[in-house]
Amino acid sequence: MSEPISRWSAAETIGKGVRAAPALRIGFVTPLFLALMGAAGRVVTPILVQQAIDRGLSPKGVSVDTVVRLGLVAFGVICVATWAQRTAVYRLGRRSEEALYGLRVRLFEHIHRLSIADHSEERKGALVARVTSDVETLAQFFQWGGLAWLLDGTLMLLVAGVMLAYDWVLAIVAFVVAAPLALVLQRVQRHLVKAYDSAREKNANVMTQISEVVAGAETLRAYRSGPRYARRVKDASHERSKSFIRAGTIGAFLFPSGEVFGVFTVSAVVVTGLLRGPDSGLTAGAMVGFVFLTYRFLEPIAEFTEVLDQTQTAVAGMRRVLGVLEIPIGPPEPTVPMRLPEGGLAVTVDRVDFSYRSRGDIDEPPVLIDVNVHIPAGQQVAVVGETGSGKTTLGRLVARLADPVAGAVLVGGVPLTRVSNADLRRRLTVVPQEPFLFEGTIAANLLFARPNLGRADLEAAVAALDLGDWLDTLPDGLDTEVGERGAQMSAGERQLVALIRASLVDPDVLVLDEATSSVDALTEVRLARALEKLASGRTTIAIAHRLSTAARADRVLVLDHGRLVEDGTHLDLVQRGGTYARMYDAWVAATSAG
Repeated sequence: MSEPISRWSAAETIGKGVRAAPALRIGFVTPLFLALMGAAGRVVTPILVQQAIDRGLSPKGVSVDTVVRLGLVAFGVICVATWAQRTAVYRLGRRSEEALYGLRVRLFEHIHRLSIADHSEERKGALVARVTSDVETLAQFFQWGGLAWLLDGTLMLLVAGVMLAYDWVLAIVAFVVAAPLALVLQRVQRHLVKAYDSAREKNANVMTQISEVVAGAETLRAYRSGPRYARRVKDASHERSKSFIRAGTIGAFLFPSGEVFGVFTVSAVVVTGLLRGPDSGLTAGAMVGFVFLTYRFLEPIAEFTEVLDQTQTAVAGMRRVLGVLEIPIGPPEPTVPMRLPEGGLAVTVDRVDFSYRSRGDIDEPPVLIDVNVHIPAGQQVAVVGETGSGKTTLGRLVARLADPVAGAVLVGGVPLTRVSNADLRRRLTVVPQEPFLFEGTIAANLLFARPNLGRADLEAAVAALDLGDWLDTLPDGLDTEVGERGAQMSAGERQLVALIRASLVDPDVLVLDEATSSVDALTEVRLARALEKLASGRTTIAIAHRLSTAARADRVLVLDHGRLVEDGTHLDLVQRGGTYARMYDAWVAATSAG
């Protein structure tokens, strides 16, 4: 999946992020005003120190009343400033959490609305990283970095204004000496952006590798491939560590640079003030107060050097999140949808071409080429072909999990691009090649399709597909636990649950991507029996990996390298001696040899 992120600068990314999470923008004025109040409280202290020196101290002695009054004023100001800062922190924290909640939900919904053409190119681990790791990076930033930008940023602006009002000459000296720090930070930031972009990519790769190893643990153990895949995870983790160490090394350069420039700036201010002497009109109190203000001005810079490190990480994470949100959802909902006609639905594939989205400079070859076929309502069709022939992709297009590049798919005479998703899902159901079962009971996985059904409805659906004998073999019937992803059930049993679930929807069109996993003879008989009852009276398109399924179908479509090369009944195609006949002979020979 190609994410259009390279052309975005940090400022553009932040702007897009604020638009994507409007809660950050709405109500931001109040925290900003409170932060200014808090900053003003910190600025008042140097001013009161100056007043205490100039008015409370004199050759005649110390004016205790003046110092006490100024001290009480300082205490009151600090109390108000503390309240303002704490309130600003609370309000910004609450807003940021609301914004991140909305962003996470929006990202999650967007991923589930992407076309299968996009899902097939993007690794699941990377998508999980967008919703979890990248958004969590933003959350960590707002817990500290975002607050620092708000509180320290307002402090620096306010202090700079007061410094200019005190003595513009000393202020200019301070600004000029500190200015090169901005250039240093800018150059380091460029490297930080690249370093953290690379680090996030390596992190996503590690998550993908770990996800594959955990999900495929049983297969790895069966083939004794655990150590080899463990090395892959180790290598990926090592690359991730190197990328984060490099980014951390670059970030570590920022902190001492801020300290060094801080020393230079204060020294320059003190030397300039001493050289100008009392004739400049700068009192002793004003000089001490200005030095305090200079420290106030430089104080956030040291923290900013650390904040910038975290900011670059957050910007890199935001780029990746926005990159996913930039991918057009698909297939899109029609502006003015057309309802599917009542009754049986025919399926027409009208000169369809399809290829998956190109990745970078790699042009994906076409998967389907000029496929043209009409399936009458109620007909049961099997689609066969060698691996990579495009049969599964054809099923996805009929189910509108993706849209063709050229041509059209019509159901009931209505182009699928004109049908609302809700209407299509009500009338057409897909049973995928590897049915997904959620952790829980069989009943819970069936109610997933129609939550309002009762126990009697589930039992009736099982009986309607003649699967009562299978259910009786299970320890707890409908209450049998299926395990995570249905791991406690065989591939054939997961397929049986999927067929029952599909029957609950009562679709007019059924798209079945037959499981490739071998099943025992009894389960295959049950599958065939359940499928026959489920398909009765419905338009059924079975992506057949076993030719026994094709032999039972009303009609067989044969795909070869994306083209429809044969179309007819099983017996007719066997007698023709073409592609299907060769496949069937090879299947019979393999079955006999087995």
